[in-house]
Amino acid sequence: MSWRAARYAAVAGSGLLVLAAPFLAPAFVTQFTFLWLMIVFALTWDLMGGQLGYNSFGNILFFGIGAYACAVFQRDSGLGYYEALAIGAALGGVLAAAAAAFLGLGILGLRGHYFAIGTLGLGIAAGEIAGGWDYVGAGSGMTVPLFPGALELRSLFFYFTLAALALATFLTLRWLYGTRFGLALNAVRDDEDKAEAMGLYTARLKTAAWSLSAFFLGISGALAGNLIGFIDPRDVAFAGATYGVWMVLMAILGGKGTLWGPVIGAAVFHITQEIFWTYLLGWQRVALGLLIVAIVVFFPQGILGTLREKFPGRFGSKAEVQ
Repeated sequence: MSWRAARYAAVAGSGLLVLAAPFLAPAFVTQFTFLWLMIVFALTWDLMGGQLGYNSFGNILFFGIGAYACAVFQRDSGLGYYEALAIGAALGGVLAAAAAAFLGLGILGLRGHYFAIGTLGLGIAAGEIAGGWDYVGAGSGMTVPLFPGALELRSLFFYFTLAALALATFLTLRWLYGTRFGLALNAVRDDEDKAEAMGLYTARLKTAAWSLSAFFLGISGALAGNLIGFIDPRDVAFAGATYGVWMVLMAILGGKGTLWGPVIGAAVFHITQEIFWTYLLGWQRVALGLLIVAIVVFFPQGILGTLREKFPGRFGSKAEVQ
């Protein structure tokens, strides 16, 4: 069997596994569902940090905007659960993208660690604002509407919904990275001044990339808020110390600037984290910290980056995109 045929067979097998997983292992449906969320986190962060070279520590801002926008719409619209969730999720994605475009007018003019620190401040500020705003529950948080069905149906609904979102994010970025826009992003990453000298409108490129990342994060926030059932301003919506850090860590673990790297990193990180939280309870954060150190020391280019060095014919950029 050729390498291409083997790859297609692996993709088909993976698709069947995704469809069958919640029925083969119903006790782990919630863990599988959060894995899809982690994949969206890693992919959207890598669009900025890996492809564009702008390391954002505030992407959690857009996740929180989507969560709150959807929850408020569900609360105030008077529509049925499914209709309100669908419109609210779309609204959350659009508002998150609009926020990225607006904020990008100022903050995308920063570079390097100045940009990273600036985005970190945005996430922290958003958590403080939400924590003091009574319209969204302030520090008490918001409770989202109850799912109108059995618990098993609810688990399957969010599993397949977040799986569809992860797939849509992956396919969108896969297509995008093969276009001139994707090449332009890499040109900005490699040398922004030279890219500008060549006639690229780098400000537009950066704004478009951040807005696209924010759009998918906004939708994921809407779905995650309903999955969790409660939106806390600091521990869920704008959880920079957990979700915000994990986005960065998963992309680095898998391999920044690659298509499959963030997916691999999200899977490895999520599985490892579940093991820590199950078997190292009380020490799980210490173990997670040691994992971060190990990643930086032993996998500076990530798992996929290491594989591409050792097996360039199979894991090179050409093999990855096809």
